[in-house]
Amino acid sequence: MARLNKKVLVLFSGGMDSAVCLKWAMDRYERPKAIIFDYGQKHSVEINQARRICRSWNVPYAEVDIKTFGHMVDSGLVDDTGEVDGFHKRLKHLPASYVPNRNALFLTLAHAYAQRHRVSTMVFGASQTDDSGYPDCRKHFINGMEAALNIGSDSEIAILAPLLNKNKADIFKMAYGQGILQTLIEETHTCYNGIREKHDWGYGCGECPSCKIRKEGWSKYRAVSDH
Repeated sequence: MARLNKKVLVLFSGGMDSAVCLKWAMDRYERPKAIIFDYGQKHSVEINQARRICRSWNVPYAEVDIKTFGHMVDSGLVDDTGEVDGFHKRLKHLPASYVPNRNALFLTLAHAYAQRHRVSTMVFGASQTDDSGYPDCRKHFINGMEAALNIGSDSEIAILAPLLNKNKADIFKMAYGQGILQTLIEETHTCYNGIREKHDWGYGCGECPSCKIRKEGWSKYRAVSDH
């Protein structure tokens, strides 16, 4: 596949979804760059893994410190005493791990960065088939953000979400096809508790909602794979 000579910016968390997105961008664009956000999450493991992957893949990256944001919102991912299981303390219909306005802020800041650096495309690893059920990982949210940000800045920056209709089994399959399945298992981090305990599907506590979704996706992937 001939790669496009365009700048592309990947929102990169260090998790399996964004790692597949980063490789997806590397295979299609000649000048990919990652942007990593420190939003006050309870652990820094995912940020450290994001840096490691970018360095290993020779992808330049920018880091954005928005720790103050973590003090403004309520979520099990930023509250020291918050639980990551069950439902959100205030928004009872959403998971405890939901962080209000997080993806909207990420996209806004990435869009501002993209304008300054003349980036034409942003890649966002949202999946609306994910069992987490986050409202800011859905197609109409992404389309709405793209429209609003471009209208508000008189720009035409595309926001692509290549995993939008993929589940975790699909994402493991994509990683295999990209040749990064082992990196996905060994280097990415999605555990809400920040635990680096080894499993066949990767590292994590094995008990938080994110680990359970990843573990289930691995089981489904292995059930149909021939390798």
